[in-house]
Amino acid sequence: MSNNKEWPLWEVFIASKRGLHPKHVGSLHAADAQMALENARDVYSRRMEGESIWVVEAKHIVASTDEDTDAFFEPAKNKIYRHPTFYKLPKEVNKM
Repeated sequence: MSNNKEWPLWEVFIASKRGLHPKHVGSLHAADAQMALENARDVYSRRMEGESIWVVEAKHIVASTDEDTDAFFEPAKNKIYRHPTFYKLPKEVNKM
């Protein structure tokens, strides 16, 4: 078996209940997807924290960087009409 340091890094996500979005709970090293899934179960759900486990090899995750913030998110700030706080509701629908 190869050295543990050579195994790929996997990110672990757990959904606490069916239908809920999975949340990132941690990372681990494993030789393959099946080992990552089994290790994630053993490490991150010992106390029945979830009903669904996802593992994703870290090299497949792409994220924006701090340098990308303006280019990615600035255009949305000029479109206040996309936010529900922009609209005034009539008194008849005040419970919305």
